[in-house]
Amino acid sequence: MLKPSFAFARRPLTFLGEVLLSAGAAFGGRRRYRAQDAARVLADTSARAVGIVCLVNFLVGAILAFVGAVQLLKFGAGIFVADLVAISVAREMAAIITAVVIAGRTGAAFAAELATMQTNEEVDALEVLGLPAMDFLVLPRVAALLLMMPLLFVFACLAGLVGGMAVASVMLDLSPAAYMNRTADALAWTHLGLGAAKSLVFGALIGMVGCYHGLYAQRNAAGVGVATTGAVVTSIVAIIVIDAVFALVANTLGI
Repeated sequence: MLKPSFAFARRPLTFLGEVLLSAGAAFGGRRRYRAQDAARVLADTSARAVGIVCLVNFLVGAILAFVGAVQLLKFGAGIFVADLVAISVAREMAAIITAVVIAGRTGAAFAAELATMQTNEEVDALEVLGLPAMDFLVLPRVAALLLMMPLLFVFACLAGLVGGMAVASVMLDLSPAAYMNRTADALAWTHLGLGAAKSLVFGALIGMVGCYHGLYAQRNAAGVGVATTGAVVTSIVAIIVIDAVFALVANTLGI
């Protein structure tokens, strides 16, 4: 009775080890996936995701500016809305909101696609042909998110700052030039670096969680839905936990 439980507990660690070994082999020149497949995944995780990422982060920046302006106007410190939006977007919100959006959009798609392939026994067919699923299916998806998440983070930061500026211009009658000057004074490279580091970790996490749930899905129609839901829920919970770890480490290091 204990053996299945231990096997289930070891499964994520085994999956992580296989991903790392596959990545090492790819860096060594032993690539086992097609370039066109990698290009398709890159397009799905970058250009086709920019619109929704920018829209959501624009609204988040606008909400932060609105809430901050309501409170700071009571103390005659409305100009500091720019500081609030800039630091919170760069350090926290851009990376987290983008990761949540990508988890619901791309991570779920990875899980559903691989779970469907598992149901149709396509993964087994690839293995028979000598194409390991880890090399042919998982690695391109994880690498695509690892590469594209920092780029999406940059767009998210810009969208969040523009959203904050739009609200500040209306509520506080601040000129765009004054708002951007204050933003430039408040932002530091450490804020942006911390957010970019989070986006890298979140990208790898979402890619691996989505592929993990897809590959280990039950081979039936219900298994596809369970895998998709599990990928999204696990990714979002893990994103929050990792962000808390980042916050503790950053506070300890004085960043």
